[in-house]
This record gives sequence, C-alpha cells and structure tokens, in this order.
Amino acid sequence: MEIRNIAIIAHVDHGKTTLTDAIMRQTGMVEEGVSMDNNALEQERGITIYAKNTSINYRDTKINIVDTPGHADFGSEVERVLRSIDSVLLIVDAQEGPMPQTRFVLKKSLELGLKPIVVINKIDKPAADPDLVQEQVYELFMDLGANDEQLDFTTIYAIGRQGIAKEHLKDESDNLEPLLDMILLKVHAAKADRAAQLRMQPFNLGYDNFLGRLAVGRIHEGTIKAGATYVLKKTDGTVEKSRVTKLYNFKGTVRDEVAEAYAGDIVMVAGFPKIDIGETICESEEQESLPAINIDEPTISLRFLVNDSPFAGREGKFVTSKQIKERLEKELEVNVGLKIDFSTSEYYTVFGRGELHIAVLLENMRREGYEMQVSQPHVIIKDIDGVKSEPFEEVTVDVPSELAGTIIETLGKRKGIMTDMHVHGSQTRLLFEAPTRGMLGYRGQFVVDTKGEGIMSSRVVGFKPYVGDIKKREVGSMISNGTGKALGFSLANLQDRGVLYIGAATEVYEGQVIGNVSKGDEMTVNPLKGKQLSNMRSSGTDEAIHLIPPFTLSIERGLEIINDDEYLEVTPHSVRLRKQFLKEGDRTKAGRKGK
Repeated sequence: MEIRNIAIIAHVDHGKTTLTDAIMRQTGMVEEGVSMDNNALEQERGITIYAKNTSINYRDTKINIVDTPGHADFGSEVERVLRSIDSVLLIVDAQEGPMPQTRFVLKKSLELGLKPIVVINKIDKPAADPDLVQEQVYELFMDLGANDEQLDFTTIYAIGRQGIAKEHLKDESDNLEPLLDMILLKVHAAKADRAAQLRMQPFNLGYDNFLGRLAVGRIHEGTIKAGATYVLKKTDGTVEKSRVTKLYNFKGTVRDEVAEAYAGDIVMVAGFPKIDIGETICESEEQESLPAINIDEPTISLRFLVNDSPFAGREGKFVTSKQIKERLEKELEVNVGLKIDFSTSEYYTVFGRGELHIAVLLENMRREGYEMQVSQPHVIIKDIDGVKSEPFEEVTVDVPSELAGTIIETLGKRKGIMTDMHVHGSQTRLLFEAPTRGMLGYRGQFVVDTKGEGIMSSRVVGFKPYVGDIKKREVGSMISNGTGKALGFSLANLQDRGVLYIGAATEVYEGQVIGNVSKGDEMTVNPLKGKQLSNMRSSGTDEAIHLIPPFTLSIERGLEIINDDEYLEVTPHSVRLRKQFLKEGDRTKAGRKGK
C-alpha cells in the first residue's frame, strides 16, 4: 500500500481540525462526534495546542495526516513536524486571508522545499472573498521567496464544517473527495526503501505511565521491528543502544500495535527512555545521522515558586518544591518549546514561547492538583554582537476603522512601529513591529479598547536592539490590610476607586491584591469593614448596595496585569494576585532598599 504524509498548517481558527475531523468521518476512520482535539483544554478554548497525527485509508492508499496548532506560542510544534512529511495543506480563511501564523508556517515549509496545496476554507461566510484571498496567498508566496514550482500551487475551495471541497467555486460537491483526490495526485508517494538500513527520526514525544517516553517519528529508510535492538544517535554525538519494547501504527486517532513497520510510515516507538526530538534511530553506529531539527528559542521567562500564602495547602494535593520540580521535569519530556533552570532550590526559572504557552502549563498543573505561585513574566534579553537585544513581534490588528486611531496611539506608547495599513470597507488592518516586552499584558486592554470587535495576532520575528523603558501600567494595586471575608458594604465603597477582582463573601488575606486603583498609586484598604449598626434611625442609611460584577482573575488575565513586586497564586480552584511582601511595613522597607 502506498503512503502519503501530509501536515495541515494554518493560522489559529482557520479550520484545520474541523477539516481533519471531516476527512476522518468521511473515510470511516472515526464515529460521528470524535475530534482530533480530545484534550479538555483544547475543547474549552476551541484551539489546537498539541500536534497530533492520524491516518486514513483512501483508494488503497494510506494517508498520514498531522494536525498542527495555529497559535504562535505553539510554533515549535509545527516546526518539527514539517521535516517528517512530504507536503502540506495550507488552510486560509476566505474572509480573513493570510494572517501572521500563516506567514510563519508557510515560510518554514517553503524553506524545506515543500510544495503546498492551498485550501481556501469557510467560503460560505457572508464576507468571504475567495478570489481576493487567492491573490493575497500568491503575493505571500512571492514575498517569502517561493520558487517557480512552489508558485504553481493548486487551490481547493472548502467548507470544512459541512465537509465539502471543490476544485472550482462553481462546481457542485457534497463531500471532500476533490481534496483527497488532489492529495493523491499532487503529493509524491513516500519513498519505501525497505532493504536499506533503518533510519528513523522522531518529531513528537508522548508519555505513558507504563511504557515511559514514547517517540512518534517517520521511518526514512529500512524496517523497524518490535523486540529488536537499535542504536540511538543523539544530537551531542553520543550513542545509546536500546530495544524496541512496543511499536504502534496509527489507524484514525487510535494507535494499533504492530510487529514491524516500513520506510515512509509514521509510527510510535517505546523503549528509548532518553530519546529526544530530532535524534536518529538506526541499525549501526557507522550510519550517518539525519539532520537535526532546530526549534526557535523561548522568548519569555518567569519563576515558579512554592505557594507560601496564608491560604496555602487548602485546595492542592501537590504543594512541595520537590513535587513541583518532578512535574516540571515530566513536562520537559514532551514540551520541547519549554526550557527550565533547576539550579536554585528557592524557585525554578521557566522559559517559554509566550504567555499562552505558560498559561496552558499552569492550567494543566492546577487541574492535576498542584499549587504554586509565579512571578511576573519577563522577556529574555540577549547580547548579540555587543548590542543589547530583545525579541520583537509582527503584530496584525483588524479593527473597525473608527477605532484604528486608539490602537495606533496605544501601541505607539508600547514602542510599536506601524509598518502597513489597509482599509477594507468598514474594517482596517494595521501591521506593527513591536517589542514582545511591550505586548506582554496588552491583550486584555485590546479587548476593552476595541469593545470586543478587534482581532489581534502576532508572531515572533527575531531579536532586535533594545528600545528602552516602556510604561505599560497606568493603574495601581488595591491591597487588603486584613484576613477574613470581604463584605459587600466595604466593597461598595471601594469599587468607586477602581476595578475589583473579588466579589462579596470572598475570603481574602493580608497582602492580597483585591483590585486596581485608577490613580496609579498603591492603596491599602480594609475590605472586611461592616456597616456600623446603632439603634438610632436616620434618613439615607438604608440604601441598597449595588455591586458591579468583579473582574474575575483567570491565569491569562493574572499574567497580564501582574506587577513586578507581586506573585500570581495558582491553586486547583482559585487564582489570586498577592504582594511578594504581605505586610505593609515589609513592603515599605523593601521599597526603601530598592531605591
């Protein structure tokens, strides 16, 4: 049976997973209602976080499909997949057109010499303009230096949600066969040199409590057999021998145990406890390693600490430094975009690709019963040729035209430089180049500035010279001066001073940040103060209390608004913001020392 290996790449929310699910349903590989996004977090957020592979059988051909994340923070998941496939389906929204992550993933695939099949999806949208998007995609190919063969790409039009694909817009179709036929026609069959010595390279890692570390990779040459012993050539030049304990193939989303697998296929291997992405499994030490897979460096860092707040240990099962360290070490087994420095016992420094990358890790840990606190995220500053440099992002903003001025002004304060501006009807698309440091914590404000009507996305473009101080925060912290239950009477008076993060009857402790202050200064308040009761009647004292709903903290919101002298406390059921020094006297002393 011939094998075709493809990856589906696109910007976030352009319909990759929906299309993959429809392909699997129509080829009979899964039942109705089964999705590639089977992780609880992925289903809640509606985005793909982890690259996953599946396989389908169509016209006596096995097609391995790798579904990749669209968010820039998980770009490392895409980079390593592209080396192990023969072509890509580039999905582009028929209304939004090419977006920053479209450019990122397409650039990577063109550099590797892949020839994409372009799928213009969601052509049923009211504002869809497939012809314009087709032109924009062609211009993008030109900008990224595509060769003549790559510029001669094939375009398919699709409605992923309905499971429809067509070669021409006027064609009638009620299934995805035109897309699948085009894959068989345009994607070369995987080279199946079974007689050669084995060479296999993993592009993804998994973990099983019984089998240990699992490697998902493509067999480039030869045959791999369960029970046989092979050589693992690591990227640092060292060599290890190990035995394949289990070998799995993929059928739909289910892994299927097999005795052997051949060149061209994508399989999962158990038995190599220290295997890493980009290393080579081969038969003899004399064989040459496959080219290593390089992954972009992290851009932000923050500290993970043991939760030492007054409410520590109330909700979590795993609260000690050792338990947090073990969990982070386990995360390193599968999360290649992450780096962690364990050199100090007081805290662990975690390096990630962005706020969402870190937030997903924290959310997974809290759901597993972990308690911890984290510091404010900082960008990673590097010295490049003697020049202090920081990461920069290309930011694309789509907003109603009347709000464009507000966005230009706000991003200008955050050292963003506008590089392009297009007006389409009532919408304006703005392109900026801004330091990552200026973009940290901006998403929440962006939603407020655009009244929820704006779309913002970004991608890291590399390190550029440091741009100096950026003043981002114009509000101060409202800090509780006592421990107990916050009372509605007190909160009703405090809500006039700023935005509250807590509601009535919420337990608070001394040093907890319960809201922000509009004037930008820190303010210590008493949220526990009740109404003074007396036996005297007076007019106007029995007015009903009207509390504004609080700005409830989530992990992402907390990471956006956290200050340098604060920690974000994350527990299984609560997210709290607190000062590093809980007592006001200690904060005053620390402030004097800082000066």
